[in-house]
Amino acid sequence: MTSSPQSPDPAEPTDASCQTQPMDASRQAPPPETAHPTDPTRLVHTAAALRELPRRAGARAVVMTMGALHEGHATLIRAARRRVGPQGQVVVTVFVNPLQFGAGEDLDRYPRTLDADVELAAAAGADAVFAPSADEVYPGGEPQIRIAAGPMGTLLEGASRPGHFDGVLTVVAKLLHLTAPDIALYGQKDAQQLAVISRMAADLNFPVEIIGVPTVREEDGLALSSRNRYLSAPERTTALALSAALFAARDRLAAEEALRARAASVGHAAQHRSAALAALGEDRAAADAHAVAYAAAGPPHGPSVARAAARAVLEDAARLDPPLTLDYLALVDPSDFTEIPDAYEGEAVLAVAAKVGTTRLIDNIRLVFGAGRTRPSTAHRDSTTPQDGTTAHAGATGQHRTTPQESRTTPAPTHTAPTPPPTTPQGPLGATR
Repeated sequence: MTSSPQSPDPAEPTDASCQTQPMDASRQAPPPETAHPTDPTRLVHTAAALRELPRRAGARAVVMTMGALHEGHATLIRAARRRVGPQGQVVVTVFVNPLQFGAGEDLDRYPRTLDADVELAAAAGADAVFAPSADEVYPGGEPQIRIAAGPMGTLLEGASRPGHFDGVLTVVAKLLHLTAPDIALYGQKDAQQLAVISRMAADLNFPVEIIGVPTVREEDGLALSSRNRYLSAPERTTALALSAALFAARDRLAAEEALRARAASVGHAAQHRSAALAALGEDRAAADAHAVAYAAAGPPHGPSVARAAARAVLEDAARLDPPLTLDYLALVDPSDFTEIPDAYEGEAVLAVAAKVGTTRLIDNIRLVFGAGRTRPSTAHRDSTTPQDGTTAHAGATGQHRTTPQESRTTPAPTHTAPTPPPTTPQGPLGATR
């Protein structure tokens, strides 16, 4: 698991409940198994105690966390409770997994707030909190045999944090075995983590349903994260560029798809209309008609405009004080996290990772390309497009993608495509949500 599915944003904690415990705290002898003093939620620290929890008549759901719980985690727990109903059981795990932290990362200072975590989990509807020590999860030290994340685990987060996803999958597999759930819920903020866990469950036949829950954000758009507490006030302002870049890409894509939808209805006549309006001095109307003509004549380029809009925001943020230092901006296929081409149609993930000060943050948004385009006729379909008019599946995650439209039912125009209309990407805090 990455630091957390989603997380809050207070400044550095000032009360004792939010202070980081010593490094060896996870290896101290666990306290006796107890029930929470004000809630029937049970706190257990050993696998044996976890096995003794009575199963209920309904399904069991698990929400895996590394502690320092906040509203993002509460959202996951509430979603789990809704899913299993009053007859089901919700187990929350709290474990700071050393296998997924690399050299120089923040294992030492990762917040450990178990008492507050149990309170939040109970209020959100958890029946039990499983908070094992490192010795309980990894008896005898680090495991000699681990689960490898494969090619997807070497990209983006995996490239920036080598071995990270191997550590994630190893602990997730162990916790799935220990908790034996029917369903497991993870936040979509960690999109690549969700993808590799889903892939592991499918490839290794884990008898569990993996469910993604949408990212929880602050009012200003910043994705909740346990690491947000490390940000100073100026750093937090700069950090807003991550979500602003994603929203800028989303809004620019929506404008692009709307333009293509208009172009599909008016065709190449818009170019002649543009020239006529320009001759009459109707500059704004001419520019609008020119943009429609460009969309009608040009190839699909939604991915390129989305990337450009996001990158413009991040480049502006790199000049702020304090600056944002970009790790990666990637627009990827959700089935394998490889970069998508400009002719791509279907769902994609726009993911970003950056540092502000010493704090590394990630965020992502899901985009759909091709929403405003018409389908090719049967006679002109690409050979890989099913003849029943349905879209093709894109891998084990269940996402859908369609093949690029290779030709149209109308003859190609003999004139050259008009030059693209100008764009004015917004600054890091200017993108609308």
